[in-house]
Amino acid sequence: MQDILNFIEGRHEPAASGEWLDDVDPATAETYARVASSDAADVDRAVAAAVRAFPAWSTTPAADRSRLLRRLARLIERDLEALARAESIDSGKPIAAARATDIPRAVQNFDFFADAVTQFSSEAHPTDEVALNYTLRQPLGAVACISPWNLPLYLLSWKIAPALAAGNCVVAKPSEVTPMTAHLLGGLCKEAGFPPGVLNILQGLGPRAGGPLCAHRDVRAISFTGSTRVGGEIARESAASFKKLSLEMGGKNPTLIFADADLGEAVPQAVRAAFSNTGQICLCGSRILIEKSVYDRVRDEIVERARALRVGDPLDPATEQGALVSRQHFEKVMGCLSLAREEGARVLCGGERAKVSGRCARGFFVQPTLLEGLGPACRTNQEEIFGPVATLLPFGSAEEAVQLANSTRYGLAASLWTRDLSRAHRVSAQLQSGIVWVNCWMFRDLRTPFGGVKESGVGREGGMDALRFFSEPKNVCVKL
Repeated sequence: MQDILNFIEGRHEPAASGEWLDDVDPATAETYARVASSDAADVDRAVAAAVRAFPAWSTTPAADRSRLLRRLARLIERDLEALARAESIDSGKPIAAARATDIPRAVQNFDFFADAVTQFSSEAHPTDEVALNYTLRQPLGAVACISPWNLPLYLLSWKIAPALAAGNCVVAKPSEVTPMTAHLLGGLCKEAGFPPGVLNILQGLGPRAGGPLCAHRDVRAISFTGSTRVGGEIARESAASFKKLSLEMGGKNPTLIFADADLGEAVPQAVRAAFSNTGQICLCGSRILIEKSVYDRVRDEIVERARALRVGDPLDPATEQGALVSRQHFEKVMGCLSLAREEGARVLCGGERAKVSGRCARGFFVQPTLLEGLGPACRTNQEEIFGPVATLLPFGSAEEAVQLANSTRYGLAASLWTRDLSRAHRVSAQLQSGIVWVNCWMFRDLRTPFGGVKESGVGREGGMDALRFFSEPKNVCVKL
């Protein structure tokens, strides 16, 4: 059985307490590794290492930091197959998705910020020919990067890369449910030549390790992706020390399909948006809103495609739907399906545990599920399920579609399908979402700001917004 360790000051090591957690393969329900169970003592050591490393790292030329980030990207690229397999086993996601998306995106994140930091500019203002005001963007110090279980290396690298590029030293906390690729990243970071203490990785539970990390007085900023509930706890925990916060949290995202849309494109993309990564992406379109005049046709085509999705062993390259990430999450999703039935939902397809033969017979699999007949105010249409479950709702006008789309406490993402250019711009502006895709879904440009509104988040990640978050502006006024 493999040990998944902390990475502190350039060394892999167990938790100070000597305690361990089980790491379970969700496709088989069997424990296959043990995870260091860190606590406040480990947090103190990791933060102290980051603080010690900060003076030298923050004054390292941007070009040199860029070269190290790019070297790390090449090592991830070299080990793509091993990392993809580790991600698939740890999270239950299809290995085809890990190969094609998760690990390549981690490579892109490090490459992108290796470039971006060399282009990071500031402002200068001549003031009435008597002074020159200019802005310095300086790194903060020790920062915390807390990532979720659904896209483990993808989202961890999305945070670590800009933090390191900007000259900060990082204490990263991956999810205890999917810790393997973070553990492997520590070894690659050392191989790439990062100085000890620049990147530290803490394994363990949120309350036991994440809580002390967020409360630590020497942590200057926290970048978090995860649930709205945990985001609220982090905001409260960090308030006393006035840390900078970026919180990317839950979503109940709408997919709006108008009658004039290219349905040959809209229907398969709506299915993709609903069921990618077994519905375990914060950007998944879990509420599919369809104009009444084409509702029956679109509904039937979506159901047909959902039924055809192949649920199976995540290590089979042909699998399209893998396992849910844990027993706890599986039970939550099944509970949500029971609630939907109590609320009067009509189950169009799925709705049950999926049966997978062979080694995966005891795994945490759920059939791709589509529901209809529920009003917008019911819990099934208001609360994030985060599984392979989507609801269908009809609308009669653009105004009603916007009203339905905006009717939840979330506002992370939305996708809109129409050939009417004027409507596309008008409705996009009215949707209460941090990102709106028109005639596409999950089409990302890493230069653009990313984040939610309402209870989906505070702050923005991506592009120069990420570098700005991980730095502090200082105005210098020089009298001429």
